[in-house]
Amino acid sequence: MTAQWLEAIQWTAEGLAPAIAQDAASGRVLMFAWMNREALAKTQATGEAHYWSRSRGKLWHKGEESGHVQKVKSIRIDCDADVILLAIAQDGGIACHTGRESCFYRELAGDQWVEKDAVLKDPREIYK
Repeated sequence: MTAQWLEAIQWTAEGLAPAIAQDAASGRVLMFAWMNREALAKTQATGEAHYWSRSRGKLWHKGEESGHVQKVKSIRIDCDADVILLAIAQDGGIACHTGRESCFYRELAGDQWVEKDAVLKDPREIYK
């Protein structure tokens, strides 16, 4: 039986909803991913972020390979119930597969994308 709270979400035709992971302490947006019902239910049940990988076509537990698990402090939805916001504590301080704190490390300066955040750990050391 599907939990009624899951049905309050306005899922896409593919059964997905966009999810934003935000650092609970600083407020910085760390990453964007997709969730399906199973990912959101596992996130709620375990207290750790789970997402749906569109490229791999499977559920994934954030940090399953890297060890950079996201501990969920709160789960919110927006006014239209079509975007999920996770306030998280990021283990290891790295949310991005590039080894940075945030996936949003490039900033538009004029007509160029400039990398503003340093790599904290070489991805080759994270993903073996």
